[in-house]
Amino acid sequence: MRNTLVLNASYEPLTTVSLKRAVVLVLQDKAVVEHAHPLAVVRGTGVALPVPRVIRLNRYVRVPFRQRAPWSRRGVLVRDQHRCAYCGRRATTVDHLQPKSRGGPDSWMNTVAACSEDNQRKADRTPEQAGMRLLSRPFEPTPEATLMLALGLKEADLGELAAWLPATA
Repeated sequence: MRNTLVLNASYEPLTTVSLKRAVVLVLQDKAVVEHAHPLAVVRGTGVALPVPRVIRLNRYVRVPFRQRAPWSRRGVLVRDQHRCAYCGRRATTVDHLQPKSRGGPDSWMNTVAACSEDNQRKADRTPEQAGMRLLSRPFEPTPEATLMLALGLKEADLGELAAWLPATA
């Protein structure tokens, strides 16, 4: 099941959380369900709660402006849609274009998703040295795009997301 989107009290997107964390926030009256799965329900002793897709915090949380999305291995895999940048098959690892052993950083622009076979074949070399061509170039996603990717949304899904958000958001 996908993660749950967390909105601030002002309806601005903050982050995503696991279903378990979303349910805990709702049961502790720290958040309310804004949009739920139409058919799924979480049941517990004396409680039945629709599976939340989007929750809104009851109290406003001040968040510093984030200009850049933080890098993570999971983020690279999600950004590249779990597709190997070299062959297009399912990717399970992250490859550093400039190998870490040669000073390559953990950054959006230096990493791509890769299948384990291509990652091992490239080894401790650059793609050019290994004679491997990239099918897609790395890019740094915006914080908003990272949030959309974490939710498993594509731009086409934004219409559905915007449909239930208040017009003032």
